[in-house]
Amino acid sequence: MAAELLGPRLYSCCNCRNHVALHDDIISKAFQGRNGRAFLFSHAMNVVVGPKEDRHLMTGLHTVADIYCSDCREVLGWKYERAFEASQKYKEGKFIFEKSKIVKDNW
Repeated sequence: MAAELLGPRLYSCCNCRNHVALHDDIISKAFQGRNGRAFLFSHAMNVVVGPKEDRHLMTGLHTVADIYCSDCREVLGWKYERAFEASQKYKEGKFIFEKSKIVKDNW
């Protein structure tokens, strides 16, 4: 009950504490980012999506776009725009946040 009074659990930019994702939107914590562990989220907020580019990732070729904090422009991860492998299609439209680039807020 006390947690409900405080509001939702959030993740914020490690640099400026801008709210960028809700804990409830985590799909998986078992992803690999550029610099270690990463989380897959269904939604993001207060981010700017950069230009799309094709990248060869651990799970094959994907079209991705880096995501930046809308306040300080820190690179936080990327958005999956397109997956070329059928088994990876579930990632389309989802967001990767590098664990090292976000902090827990309101926990």
